[in-house]
Amino acid sequence: MAFNPADLLRVRSAAANFNANHPKLLPFFSAARTKAMTPGSIIEIAISDPNGEKIETNLRVHESDIEFIKLLMEIGAKGQ
Repeated sequence: MAFNPADLLRVRSAAANFNANHPKLLPFFSAARTKAMTPGSIIEIAISDPNGEKIETNLRVHESDIEFIKLLMEIGAKGQ
């Protein structure tokens, strides 16, 4: 599979836009990573639509999840 540099630019642009729209998310993950997110921790996620309908899930954190989140944070920080 060939690497397309244009795709990286698109991802960086999208990450910068996401960070601008949600400025509290990266600091939250940064704090969680240093204080609470360790293998075995549980992340709970809930989404409520405008009508009040809610879906929820959770996941148990693995070491590979922490590495993935670090990678996303690095990419997001570069897009700022």
